[in-house]
Amino acid sequence: MTIEDAEKMGGPGDGFERLWTPHRMAYVKDAFDRQGLTPDQGCPLCLKHEGDDRAALVVARGEHCFALLNLYPYNPGHLMICPYRHVAMYWDVTDAERNEMASMTQTAMRVLEATSNATGFNIGMNQGKSGGAGIAEHIHQHIVPRWASDANFLPIIARTKAMSELLDDTWRRVSEGWARATSTKEN
Repeated sequence: MTIEDAEKMGGPGDGFERLWTPHRMAYVKDAFDRQGLTPDQGCPLCLKHEGDDRAALVVARGEHCFALLNLYPYNPGHLMICPYRHVAMYWDVTDAERNEMASMTQTAMRVLEATSNATGFNIGMNQGKSGGAGIAEHIHQHIVPRWASDANFLPIIARTKAMSELLDDTWRRVSEGWARATSTKEN
């Protein structure tokens, strides 16, 4: 079946254009096909908080949570806030974890605004396999910096994501910005 065929299915149109992104099924399908991730059996978010911060892309650590760059970012500076504890759903986080996730999200926004001139943000969590979470077993909140006119069609028509900065450069910039932001906040 082609996209043109799909657009003719289901009766009369609803007036909306569709942006088909079948490449996203790789993330969704993987979450349904693989065994459940556990801290002992390869949860990548559990592994991220055990080693070298730079190698793991961790930019900041709190008492209950940590912030790291997304290995497959939508935009440069795409961060995730995760509790250290391996827990899947938002209703399972403790008050302390929830509060620190919120506080770290605010700091992340300030840091990204200061270090990359972000003018907007997408913030959210995909909960559970059906909710589209690539790692459904370990809750994580996304903070994606945005700029006017930052979206383009390269991922759709050329299967290519244009990233204007290397992950290591982003890690350095955001880590340094986070250290400045939290040292200023504490003083």
